[in-house]
Amino acid sequence: MNTHKSPELYLVKAFTETKEGGNAAGVVLHADTLAQQQKQQIAAGLGFSETAFVSASEIGDVKVEFFTPNRQIPHCGHATIATFSLLLQKGLVQEPGAVKESIEGPRQIDLLHGKVYQAQLAPKYTHLSETTVTADEIARSLNLPSKYKFPAEPVVASTGLGFLLVQLQHASELQALQPDQESIARISERLNVVGYYVFTTAAQGADATTRMFAPGYGIPEESATGMAAGPLACYLHDYSGFSKTNYLIHQGYLMQPPSPSQLEVQLQTDAAGRITELKAGGKAVIVQQLPLKV
Repeated sequence: MNTHKSPELYLVKAFTETKEGGNAAGVVLHADTLAQQQKQQIAAGLGFSETAFVSASEIGDVKVEFFTPNRQIPHCGHATIATFSLLLQKGLVQEPGAVKESIEGPRQIDLLHGKVYQAQLAPKYTHLSETTVTADEIARSLNLPSKYKFPAEPVVASTGLGFLLVQLQHASELQALQPDQESIARISERLNVVGYYVFTTAAQGADATTRMFAPGYGIPEESATGMAAGPLACYLHDYSGFSKTNYLIHQGYLMQPPSPSQLEVQLQTDAAGRITELKAGGKAVIVQQLPLKV
């Protein structure tokens, strides 16, 4: 990275091959001269769920910082896919891989056939019995019928960031959700998770289709969440009887308006079938360069 160049802002859509789908992220290249407060102001002004800021690194190929409209976060799947797709297309990184410096240390990024994959940690699960939150509270926060019976009890899963995985029986239920954003924000804070990843395995052309709500991070609903797709694939493998190691997760299909996103997750397991590591990724499309006022 050239630390003397002026910052450049791009709109990139991750987990899609078309500009009509995917999850939009702002990506600021040559962000070395920007102060943290400026980065937060830029992210807030753009209003995307996440904006990535790329600068020079002494321990990796680039340093990448992520900001939601209201806070900095350690990692973001879709903004990582967007960032390295942009870097790859501009010739600033090359296949087969690169190292991303984050605020939590270096992370390996795989660059294969025009796709970007980010490594995630082996999964950790926290069951509701280990928390103060009940399934009824979760159902009410999603405005589901009283005493709603989940196909499986919701569980907190993390491969670096925590999400509450909530399974519904039918895609029609998922599409009809009218979530109580304030309740979701309160419960997410109690569980120390980014938000809810609500899913059904009754999906056409994918292993699951999902919706993601993270109001505590200023994100009422997100169209693609790589750091949530990883834990979901692990959960499907560990708890839902899926024996395979490659997963396709759909997200954004049931939003209004829809923004179809395809998230790929690849698991690695040991001889006993335990997940030892994983990576999530996909393609991205550069939509346009945007003016940046700093």
